[in-house]
Amino acid sequence: MKLPPFMLLAALLFWGWQSQLLLVGALLGVILESARWVKLRFDVAEEDFRRICSLCTLVTLAVAVIIFSTNDEGGGWNGLINGPTVSNASKASVHTATTLLCWMPMTMFLFLAAQKFSTAGVIPLSAISIIFRRRTKTATGQIPCADISYPFFLMCLFSAGFHPNQGSLTYFFGLIALLAWALWPVRSRRYGAVIWTLALVLSAGLGFAGLRGIGALVQAAQSFDARWVNWLMRSRTDPSRSLTSMGRIGRLKLSPRIVIRLEPLTNSPAPTYLREATYRNYHSRKQTWQSGKEGNEFNLVTPEAGALSWNLLPHKTNPAAAQIACYLNGWDQELKVPQGLLPLPSGCGRLEKLPALAVRTNHVGATMASGPGLLIFQARFGPGATFDSPPDVSTNDWDRLVPADEAPALDQVIAEMKLGNADELQMRRAIENFFSSKFTYSVWQGRDKLATTNASPLTRFLLTSRSGHCEYFATATVLLLRQLGIPARYAVGYSVHEAHGQSYVVRERDAHAWCLVWNQEKALWEDFDTTPGSWVAIEAGRATGWQWLSDAWSWVRFQIAKFRWGQTNLRQYILWGLVPVILILLYQIIFRRRKRSRESAGEPLVAPDWPGLDSEFYRLETKLAARGVPRQPSEPLGFWLERALNEPALADWRAPLQELLQLHYRYRFDPPGLAPEERKVLAEKARTLLTELARRP
Repeated sequence: MKLPPFMLLAALLFWGWQSQLLLVGALLGVILESARWVKLRFDVAEEDFRRICSLCTLVTLAVAVIIFSTNDEGGGWNGLINGPTVSNASKASVHTATTLLCWMPMTMFLFLAAQKFSTAGVIPLSAISIIFRRRTKTATGQIPCADISYPFFLMCLFSAGFHPNQGSLTYFFGLIALLAWALWPVRSRRYGAVIWTLALVLSAGLGFAGLRGIGALVQAAQSFDARWVNWLMRSRTDPSRSLTSMGRIGRLKLSPRIVIRLEPLTNSPAPTYLREATYRNYHSRKQTWQSGKEGNEFNLVTPEAGALSWNLLPHKTNPAAAQIACYLNGWDQELKVPQGLLPLPSGCGRLEKLPALAVRTNHVGATMASGPGLLIFQARFGPGATFDSPPDVSTNDWDRLVPADEAPALDQVIAEMKLGNADELQMRRAIENFFSSKFTYSVWQGRDKLATTNASPLTRFLLTSRSGHCEYFATATVLLLRQLGIPARYAVGYSVHEAHGQSYVVRERDAHAWCLVWNQEKALWEDFDTTPGSWVAIEAGRATGWQWLSDAWSWVRFQIAKFRWGQTNLRQYILWGLVPVILILLYQIIFRRRKRSRESAGEPLVAPDWPGLDSEFYRLETKLAARGVPRQPSEPLGFWLERALNEPALADWRAPLQELLQLHYRYRFDPPGLAPEERKVLAEKARTLLTELARRP
């Protein structure tokens, strides 16, 4: 089944118009359609078609490599070597796939052109599929052939769909028109033209309705995709408030799921804490810490050139560095991307290789990032100043504020510590010793600890139970310091302690709360943790025998997230993986010798596996080649025969050999073949010429 005239030209013009390559499409279409008038044909053997197919595949791979490594979305060659340089490097893969599919008519053009200008006019399927190649090695008879004009026509229509969508319906209606043109010659004759046209219009209408519906569904899915992924990640930290678990009966349950991965760099020590947020105002009735409305506004941080480095404290020296991988669990309504608080080491002053779209900080030590759902970046930190604001000196005096209903218990504890005329440093040591010697860590809060009085949970912790988890210790420490006139704040984040080789993992159960205390002498905030150190061992002791399974699943999720959010060198691995494929294709094209079936003296003829291979003309070719004019690989028989007849002794053979060659071509390539009488003529004339050739010197 052949395409109607000029159908390929129309398809390529349509593809070029939609892909903004109109001149290219017109040129390719004219070349293919010219085969209707140009009589030049080449004897393209199966091995030649196979090589051309390998060449087209090689060109396609080369185009993919070029697009993949140089497009703007992927960061060019720098992004190829050093990984992605934008918030979501998976755009590089999408751009490569769509561009490559758009260019398929160009990369596969040579294969169809070889068919159009071959003497057979079809392509053996064994040159395309290894399955057919293996079958024809053992089977006898004809090798299946195909005309790839229709598949190429459909490829042009498919590739034309990968174009910038400007809201126009020209592609849809152009597609319908070309499909109607292609289907008209092969329509069923049982029905008239009117019924066929109505069926086509109905199909086009249903397709148009489906197109609209799918478009709306895709838009809804795109807006829902990242939110759904982030919902699965489960947001934990709110920069404006922290609802504690104080006062709740039962066990504080946190999962062993790994949420942060950290690797110290350049022989740096691992940070003790990763802080996410800081709070200043405690509501005792709700057991809730709030950041306070004043000074909690987030302000944009200006990135350096390249938009990968962010200075939080421009003039600070940061001797230590760590690579941190964490998830963003919120949603930025403005940028329509994931958003979340970054867990940063104490004293962090600079962020590097951070592929975020925006970074914001507030005056109480929180850093908010918007970008891919998984961030892998380097945090530089060191002792000294932080970007937290100094103690509040407003009328509210947030950093010294103590709830009135907690003051009596705080005063009673202060009296118990017998501080006397101690200075600030001595007060801090006394508080630390008080908690370490008279309190215990516990994740269980029973009724005997909580329901003995009407006092607040914090008061019962300080005066009665003297056992609790980190939120009790941090809250009590902050309020005790404030009651003593020392500014303090409540910090939340994670403790880093579980080493895995050269790296560290941080689990959900490593979530921690501690105190920030103002050092008046040094004029900076310092970490002050009074939770007994036994809490780490107690939490680790809660691990089950199935934790390895949870860790394996966390690793799988991490790898999926790296791929999903472009935080991997996948592009580099893909390109290196293409190298052996390209080398194999080059070997097949350049170095693999053409294999032909030749008849040897005394050997029986092998049953032909292609019509015409038993043609007696091949014997004549062998005898003529033995006279010193061998046929070159892939050289058409007609061209070779002209060279062979240049011998003066064969000058009178030109007419009979040309006639014999035409019979051979028909027997070899014409699907109907030769009639029995014509086949007999071919054999007899070839034998006559062979006999006469043997007599000539």
